[in-house]
Amino acid sequence: MSIFVPMGLSNNDIFKKLRVALKLRDDDIVAICGLVDFKVTKSELGAIFRNEDHPKYVECGDQFLRNFLNGLVIHMRGPMPKKKSPEEKSDKKKTE
Repeated sequence: MSIFVPMGLSNNDIFKKLRVALKLRDDDIVAICGLVDFKVTKSELGAIFRNEDHPKYVECGDQFLRNFLNGLVIHMRGPMPKKKSPEEKSDKKKTE
Protein backbone atom coordinates (compact mmCIF):
# COMPACT_ATOMS: atom_id res chain seq x y z
CA MET A 1 0.00 0.00 0.00
CA SER A 2 1.44 3.35 -1.02
CA ILE A 3 0.70 6.76 0.42
CA PHE A 4 -0.13 9.49 -2.08
CA VAL A 5 1.83 12.69 -1.50
CA PRO A 6 0.74 15.57 -3.74
CA MET A 7 3.69 17.21 -5.46
CA GLY A 8 1.81 20.02 -7.20
CA LEU A 9 1.79 23.69 -6.39
CA SER A 10 -0.94 25.35 -4.37
CA ASN A 11 -2.71 28.48 -5.58
CA ASN A 12 -0.66 30.41 -3.01
CA ASP A 13 2.58 29.04 -4.48
CA ILE A 14 1.51 29.97 -8.01
CA PHE A 15 0.47 33.46 -6.92
CA LYS A 16 3.78 34.00 -5.07
CA LYS A 17 5.81 32.83 -8.07
CA LEU A 18 3.91 35.13 -10.44
CA ARG A 19 4.40 38.07 -8.09
CA VAL A 20 8.16 37.50 -7.95
CA ALA A 21 8.59 36.71 -11.65
CA LEU A 22 6.67 39.81 -12.74
CA LYS A 23 8.16 42.00 -9.98
CA LEU A 24 4.71 43.04 -8.77
CA ARG A 25 4.16 45.02 -5.58
CA ASP A 26 0.99 44.92 -3.51
CA ASP A 27 -0.22 48.17 -5.12
CA ASP A 28 0.25 46.63 -8.57
CA ILE A 29 -1.74 43.53 -7.62
CA VAL A 30 -4.58 45.64 -6.17
CA ALA A 31 -4.69 47.65 -9.42
CA ILE A 32 -4.60 44.50 -11.58
CA CYS A 33 -7.50 42.96 -9.64
CA GLY A 34 -9.36 46.25 -10.01
CA LEU A 35 -9.25 45.86 -13.80
CA VAL A 36 -11.76 43.02 -13.49
CA ASP A 37 -13.77 44.75 -10.73
CA PHE A 38 -12.36 42.42 -8.07
CA LYS A 39 -11.72 44.30 -4.85
CA VAL A 40 -8.77 43.17 -2.76
CA THR A 41 -6.90 44.88 0.07
CA LYS A 42 -3.22 44.88 0.91
CA SER A 43 -3.95 43.08 4.18
CA GLU A 44 -5.68 40.26 2.28
CA LEU A 45 -2.64 39.97 0.03
CA GLY A 46 -0.37 39.90 3.07
CA ALA A 47 -2.34 36.98 4.50
CA ILE A 48 -2.10 35.08 1.20
CA PHE A 49 1.65 35.63 0.88
CA ARG A 50 2.43 34.51 4.45
CA ASN A 51 4.12 31.24 5.32
CA GLU A 52 1.72 28.29 5.72
CA ASP A 53 2.75 27.92 9.37
CA HIS A 54 1.74 31.48 10.26
CA PRO A 55 -1.51 31.81 12.27
CA LYS A 56 -2.87 34.55 9.93
CA TYR A 57 -2.16 32.53 6.75
CA VAL A 58 -5.08 32.43 4.29
CA GLU A 59 -5.40 29.96 1.45
CA CYS A 60 -5.71 31.53 -2.00
CA GLY A 61 -8.95 30.30 -3.49
CA ASP A 62 -9.59 29.40 -7.12
CA GLN A 63 -11.82 32.47 -7.65
CA PHE A 64 -9.16 34.81 -6.28
CA LEU A 65 -6.44 33.39 -8.54
CA ARG A 66 -8.78 33.31 -11.56
CA ASN A 67 -9.70 36.98 -11.12
CA PHE A 68 -6.06 37.95 -10.70
CA LEU A 69 -5.10 36.05 -13.88
CA ASN A 70 -7.94 37.65 -15.85
CA GLY A 71 -6.80 41.07 -14.64
CA LEU A 72 -3.21 40.21 -15.49
CA VAL A 73 -4.21 39.41 -19.08
CA ILE A 74 -5.84 42.85 -19.39
CA HIS A 75 -2.82 44.48 -17.72
CA MET A 76 -0.33 42.82 -20.08
CA ARG A 77 -2.31 42.76 -23.36
CA GLY A 78 -4.80 45.57 -22.93
CA PRO A 79 -8.59 45.25 -23.04
CA MET A 80 -10.23 43.03 -25.64
CA PRO A 81 -11.34 44.86 -28.78
CA LYS A 82 -15.09 45.14 -29.17
CA LYS A 83 -16.63 42.58 -31.48
CA LYS A 84 -18.36 43.84 -34.58
CA SER A 85 -22.11 43.45 -34.68
CA PRO A 86 -23.67 41.32 -37.46
CA GLU A 87 -24.94 44.54 -39.11
CA GLU A 88 -21.40 45.94 -39.41
CA LYS A 89 -20.18 42.68 -40.92
CA SER A 90 -22.94 42.66 -43.54
CA ASP A 91 -22.27 46.34 -44.41
CA LYS A 92 -18.62 45.53 -45.00
CA LYS A 93 -19.54 42.65 -47.37
CA LYS A 94 -21.84 44.93 -49.40
CA THR A 95 -19.08 47.48 -49.99
CA GLU A 96 -16.63 44.85 -51.28
